[in-house]
Amino acid sequence: MIMNIILGALLLLVTCGMHLSGMAFVMHLLRLDNGPLRMRLRRVRAYLVGEVVLVMAMVSILEALLWAVAYMALGEIKDLEPAFYFSMVTFTTLGYGDIVLDQSWRLLASFQAATGILMFGWTTAILIAVVQHAYFGKNLNKQAP
Repeated sequence: MIMNIILGALLLLVTCGMHLSGMAFVMHLLRLDNGPLRMRLRRVRAYLVGEVVLVMAMVSILEALLWAVAYMALGEIKDLEPAFYFSMVTFTTLGYGDIVLDQSWRLLASFQAATGILMFGWTTAILIAVVQHAYFGKNLNKQAP
């Protein structure tokens, strides 16, 4: 059980780091205002929101892939496709139950589900901020006092 907790906490930290990097990249995208094509596309507010959705979706897929690789490294799931499938189903908290981990590692899957909830909540907060920026002129570049 202790190994589940240690590995789950470690994977949670790495996943948070990946998500933070994705958020930093999104913030960088919001600050890029150079180039005529970029300026024209910036006028289309939905483009900006779509761009952020795509970036954060890719980050989430990479995060689920990280967990899939961990399941493979532990020998719980042998091949990448079922490991990635299980990881995505767990990360999104869908949890079909058609693939299950051995009892000795099943606690790890609950860590991934909790991590998925946190990451999707974080992504939602990022998207709300971007929509506020794009549609309501809230400046995301200002520093807090």
